[in-house]
Amino acid sequence: QEQLVESGGGVVQAGDSLRLSCSAPARTFMWYTTGWFRQAPGKEREFVGAISRIGTVKYNQDSVKGRFTISKNNAKTKVYLQMDNLRTEDTAIYYCAAAQPGSPSAEPSSYDHWGRGTQVTVSS
Repeated sequence: QEQLVESGGGVVQAGDSLRLSCSAPARTFMWYTTGWFRQAPGKEREFVGAISRIGTVKYNQDSVKGRFTISKNNAKTKVYLQMDNLRTEDTAIYYCAAAQPGSPSAEPSSYDHWGRGTQVTVSS
């Protein structure tokens, strides 16, 4: 069972930036594809973006295009979600998840391991 822990959530104003971190043992990010998802109250879980073990990145272009960036640290122990120009509609619980190696997938069912999430609240 891979252990994923999200951190960095909080309350910010529209237009602000926030960086979320997903922490796990290095073997996780060296092997698995890591995805970021979010879920707002009353809505389905939504794909935000994902990064493969070799660094291929895919984003939900409709909702986060040009505003969010996914990266890994050099030690491969963290995957980051940099969120810029935040909007009120970005308010949600943000989850990181790990999937078997391969091209980044937008489907939650592709991911076998999930963190507990971190709350992001964007006020107007």
